[in-house]
Parts: sequence; C-alpha cells; structure tokens
Amino acid sequence: MTQDNFAFIDSQNLHLGIRDQGWSLDWRRFRVYLNDKYSVSKAFVFIGHVPGNEKLYDMLRSAGYILIFKPTLQIQENGHRFMKGNVDAELVLHTMIEYPNYHQAVIVSGDGDFHCLVTYLVQKHKLQRLIVPDRQKYSRLLREFSSHTTYMNRLRDKLTYKKRGIS
Repeated sequence: MTQDNFAFIDSQNLHLGIRDQGWSLDWRRFRVYLNDKYSVSKAFVFIGHVPGNEKLYDMLRSAGYILIFKPTLQIQENGHRFMKGNVDAELVLHTMIEYPNYHQAVIVSGDGDFHCLVTYLVQKHKLQRLIVPDRQKYSRLLREFSSHTTYMNRLRDKLTYKKRGIS
C-alpha cells in the first residue's frame, strides 16, 4: 500500500522566487514531479483570489491541484497599487487540518513564517521535503532544515514552462 503524501504550496512565494530567477514554472510538470519524486497524491495551492484570473485557476485545477483561496485587498502604498493576499495562516491551518490524512508533507516556500510548521513536522517525522523556490533568496530561519531541502534552482531545466507551439 502506498502512503499518501500531500504538498502545501505557497503560490506567491513560489511564483516570485521562480520569476526572480528569470523563468516560468510549468505547473503541469511540477505536479507530475511532486507525484513521481515525493508520492504526492494531493497538492494544495494557496493563492489569493483575483477576479479575472479564472483561466489560471482552471489550468491549475486541470493540472491536479486543489486551490485554497485567500481574499485579496488592493493596497495603495507610496503611490503604487498592488494586491495583497497573504496565505501563510491558511497554509499552516490546512497542513494541520489534513495532518491525519497524509503520511508526510511537502512544503513549498522559502518564507520564514513557516519555521514553526516545518519544525513541528520534522519533530513528528511528518516532513517529506521542504522545497525552496530560490536558494539565493529565502529566509535564514529555514536554513537549519537544509538536510530536508530541495532548491528549485536545480530544477529549472526540468520544470521550466516552454510555450507549446503548433507542430
């Protein structure tokens, strides 16, 4: 009997970490990678809900992700407008709600706000892997978990989005 592992993905941290390296993630390939490498049967994506992004949400669902939405706010700061939708609390909460349902968790984020969650999962032998989007830009709080960490910088060739042309 295979043991189910679940992934909990901080979409904003993942997106920005990959973007800052100059590439785009192929979400479909990433889902296959999570399944093949870590036996992830359920992959939760924590994402701010922005009207008009329905195509993105549909694509993520069709690739096999379960979306957990956070309402977003329009923030005006220093003359700039931006969307804010911090998903940290939702990711921690759902990781704990699902705790009895998975063998081990894969956490995808480089955000130090997850230090307490990762610490707890390691103590309970429930952390399969911490996947950090950018080895150059992640919280020093997570560095103590280097033996459990995979850096996506190394996965660029495998997981980069390539436009699908007409052949």
